[in-house]
Amino acid sequence: MSAFEVMQVEAEVSAPKAASALLLTRIKGGNAYEETVERLLQTIRLGLIHPGEQLPPERELASMLNVSRDTVRDATSSLADAGYLVIRRGRYGGTFIADELPVTSVIIGRDGELLNQHEYTKDEILDAITYRAVLESGAAYQAAAQPLTQEMRQGLLQAHLETTTAEASDYRRLDSRLHLLIAELSGSGTLVNQIAESRMKVNGLLNQFPLLTPNVTHSNDQHEAIVMAILDGNSELASKEMLAHLEGSASLIKGFLA
Repeated sequence: MSAFEVMQVEAEVSAPKAASALLLTRIKGGNAYEETVERLLQTIRLGLIHPGEQLPPERELASMLNVSRDTVRDATSSLADAGYLVIRRGRYGGTFIADELPVTSVIIGRDGELLNQHEYTKDEILDAITYRAVLESGAAYQAAAQPLTQEMRQGLLQAHLETTTAEASDYRRLDSRLHLLIAELSGSGTLVNQIAESRMKVNGLLNQFPLLTPNVTHSNDQHEAIVMAILDGNSELASKEMLAHLEGSASLIKGFLA
């Protein structure tokens, strides 16, 4: 059994911490309602909470995000209207992620309304993939430079394993979760939020064309190389492997859309 296979077995018997904690963090300044909608929407669309799972209680969410309960209530109500959440009343009620999420990406309008995502120009597409490359290669570099605990290492392996075994319909969600976890391992909450925003935009582009099976296989191989470099503490290699990985997606986006 290889060293990587041994680590896979170890990861399977240890559950990582709740992925939702990656983005449901203190909001600083800005419009509280819009920021709350954005954080919740990113958490949902990037797969940090699975379809059908329950959000933390309203009081807990308000504390996590440092906003009022009214703000949380308004934000979850808007996302329920948009089809992302289901609000159930009664003894066993709560706010749950919809079993089937809307396919179309949305943005927040000037008055707080949810709108369909706009069409990107060629320059905007090129800007998005360049920005992503800079952010995520840097995140991989920093993640490899950190002293990772056993829980962090097992959580990273588990996220990779779940991505490799994902159904096509779930692949991009779990892929996003893996990349966000790498960002979190960098130790920078700001970087996590910036990468979340970047991946929301990139995923909106990727969703405009089919998921290609050969590309998924290649992507999983590249994920393994990135994960191993991070676990080995090799920052230069982790950054290099991440850049190579992102170049594949960038080529597809440019080929289909730009």
